[in-house]
Amino acid sequence: MDRDEKPEARQPLAAEPERQPIFNLPPGVTVFAGLLVALHAAGSLVLNDSGREQLIIWFAFVPLRFTHPELVEGGLLPLLWTPFTHAFLHADWAHVLINVAWFVIFGSVIERRYGITRLAILFFIGTLAGALGFAAATVGQVTFLIGASGGVAALTGAAVRFMFQPIQVAVHPETGERIILGRRLATLREVWAHPSARFFTIIWLGLNGAIALAPYFGGGAVNIAWQAHIAGFVAGFLLVPLLERKSP
Repeated sequence: MDRDEKPEARQPLAAEPERQPIFNLPPGVTVFAGLLVALHAAGSLVLNDSGREQLIIWFAFVPLRFTHPELVEGGLLPLLWTPFTHAFLHADWAHVLINVAWFVIFGSVIERRYGITRLAILFFIGTLAGALGFAAATVGQVTFLIGASGGVAALTGAAVRFMFQPIQVAVHPETGERIILGRRLATLREVWAHPSARFFTIIWLGLNGAIALAPYFGGGAVNIAWQAHIAGFVAGFLLVPLLERKSP
């Protein structure tokens, strides 16, 4: 026997809340951070001791090439690229992960303000400045520089110029709508006048200065390129106005 039944009324399904990504990083920062990790993993897993030694010789920054190029394999030629390529080499996983974490924090701030291209320009300006600062402090010594910290320091120095400033808001002249303009780039005097910006800058430079002075107070030598940190920070701090987009 057939049965004629009416289907039960169904309640409409509630719209599922939009899922937010756990990591909401700008694309350039994501790619660059992944590249640093991938390169270190490849070097650690693929290369033997001899291969890693050759990698350091040809892609780390060696200041001795300036004064005694005959003592270093390749002579002067690698100075064309090593002031930049040293940023992609790291001593161990702790070294690369610390630099990646610092890059993610300040690189995200820079990319959201200036975009991927300007982020890359500022980073490589920092790596170059860090290499030159390291060379100036270690001239004639047998040492080498690896790590992205000079470039990351430049991003940090640049971010200090605006990240502590208040958000500017304008009112549309016709609609009266409030428009968020973002944070204005502070002058050097304004950075010094702002308590948080001044405190951050002093602490950052002071900690790196303490690394430099540690051997003189019985702390022993520390394998941290404080010279590259300070030079990169100063470069980013002073040169970031060049990245500002001009108003039409």
